[in-house]
Amino acid sequence: MADTQLPPCMGVSGIFLQWAVFKYENNIIVPGGQGTDYEDFKMLCTDDARLFGFLRITTGDAMSKRAKFTLITWIGESISGLQRAKISTDKTLVKDIVQNFAKEFMISDPRELDEDYIRTELKKAGGANYDAQAE
Repeated sequence: MADTQLPPCMGVSGIFLQWAVFKYENNIIVPGGQGTDYEDFKMLCTDDARLFGFLRITTGDAMSKRAKFTLITWIGESISGLQRAKISTDKTLVKDIVQNFAKEFMISDPRELDEDYIRTELKKAGGANYDAQAE
């Protein structure tokens, strides 16, 4: 069961909200926070946590910048097998709220939360890269 609502400012230009989290409270998915600093999001991804993060990351090249969205499913190392299995089915409830994103990640290793790694993967998902400076 989910009690989730996407913060309205996630999709609005000019607003600096960069992430929103949905977490479990008992067996119900509830809003778990939002913020502007990616490091604050990463701090929520602990060994005993399972959560869904919806992130706005700016990508682009020298000629154009654009917001890309990603859905990160975080499953901490201490999460039981039954809870791991349940998160896969519960993700469909979150996707009813978070419908537009360029790439989806399922992560349990904190090293994979590196912002540059996420940004690079989003750029790959975006297709052609016309940034002559990157060559």
